[in-house]
Amino acid sequence: MRKTLLASAAILGTASGAWAQMEATGVFQSQGMMAMPWAGGPAPNNNNNALGTAAPGAVKVPTPGTVVIRLNGRVYADVDASWSTLSQSPPGSIGTGVQGFKLNPVGIASYMRLYPGMDGMATNGLRYGATIELRMNVMGGSTFGSTGTTAGNINGSQVQTAGAASSGSGNSSAETVYVRRAFTYIGSDQMGIVRLGMGDDLASLFDYTGIFTAGSWDGGIGNILDAQVQSVTPNAYLSDWPFMSGNGVAYDPNKIVYLSPQFFGFDFGLEYDPSMGNSFSDSITSSPYQTGACASASANCITLSSGNDPSRWINKVAAGARYMGSFGGLDVKAYALYVTSGRESTPASSLPANVKGAPFRYADLGIWNGGIALTYAGITVNADAASGWENGTMGLTPKGGVPTEAWLAAISYANGPISFGVIGEVIDNQGSANLVHVSQRHAQAIAVGGAYKIAPGITLAAEWQYEAKHQGGFNFVANSATFQPARYNDIKVQGITFATIVSW
Repeated sequence: MRKTLLASAAILGTASGAWAQMEATGVFQSQGMMAMPWAGGPAPNNNNNALGTAAPGAVKVPTPGTVVIRLNGRVYADVDASWSTLSQSPPGSIGTGVQGFKLNPVGIASYMRLYPGMDGMATNGLRYGATIELRMNVMGGSTFGSTGTTAGNINGSQVQTAGAASSGSGNSSAETVYVRRAFTYIGSDQMGIVRLGMGDDLASLFDYTGIFTAGSWDGGIGNILDAQVQSVTPNAYLSDWPFMSGNGVAYDPNKIVYLSPQFFGFDFGLEYDPSMGNSFSDSITSSPYQTGACASASANCITLSSGNDPSRWINKVAAGARYMGSFGGLDVKAYALYVTSGRESTPASSLPANVKGAPFRYADLGIWNGGIALTYAGITVNADAASGWENGTMGLTPKGGVPTEAWLAAISYANGPISFGVIGEVIDNQGSANLVHVSQRHAQAIAVGGAYKIAPGITLAAEWQYEAKHQGGFNFVANSATFQPARYNDIKVQGITFATIVSW
């Protein structure tokens, strides 16, 4: 009996060392509860895996021979109000004979994210780990009725012509939880780390915590990068975001990334993405022995290198360098990188034509991205710019179209629990591929807001945002280059958000 008790005590003692990212100050409660000090917010990319070397931060760095197991999370809830061009669709504005619609400007929204993960260190200094990000997928609020082909719609495609509101229960039960990130990493502080899987691209890792782009002065609302004002209005308002950092279009394709250690303030990185998604998608059933949509090479396969989609990029490569240093209280950070790719080979006979009758052809990705951030006495001034062959967010530019020219700038202040700032952007790119040699797209946005951390793990935040887009010949209401009138070539939105954000 004495041996059994000693063995049980040893097992419990060993297991307790890997329970969480820091030791508990209280005792373990029943039903899996645990009492501990707050240890920072959610961390899909943390101080263990976002840099070439581990550094002290919100997530505990394991000591040799130990692992740190994490279950970070975030729950966001807001009250929002927005007024936009697309909040009203007059009769006939989205297709001949289609009735009009109008949205309620006031809403209440919420979402959750979970970040399970593990960071470990072997006794010889080898670092390793994995991170998962789980998100709530919010579904459409109506159960759609009949469909029909509407004259004047995009290529005469089908549209929903009737819809009945689902109940609150029906709406929530249609929601799902999906995987946004799932990657492993391995390396050492002397050699750097290698990340493999569905994780952030090089631009996002260099921009760790939004140093150069979005920042965190609004408490996590997101400002002009898919902010909540954009999220609660029709999605034509979403920013094209050519800066790449922090956008799922750029970071969700499965990839391999190398991050070097820092040398005299400089570090560098390399990235390779063979396709636009996860190669498991080529066997989408529950078993590779069952026949799925990609039973053989076809348009349904994610890893195609030749087919009928000329806008598909393949073999994306990125390389860049970053500097981080401090001079008498002035923190200086800067980075630059270049992204290029190949593209799917498509026979001329398979190419559709644009409104001028010319066949769709596309150029390889070829874009420079860089930024700078200066911080002194709590004041941060940052800027980011993107230039080259990219259309939208990591989209290929149609041949004959114009390259992207985009920049953003921001200034913010943080002092203890208080932070606030302002950010603005201007983006010029081709926009609709249908309108090559006809028109280009121009977008601009500004956001002002701030946050107050009222207690560990809870933040109150507020933000006002304005965004506008224009492209001659493109109907933003119908999302079509073939259905006019011209008064729908411009869209504008403004809104305000008041949010409570709880993280652990």
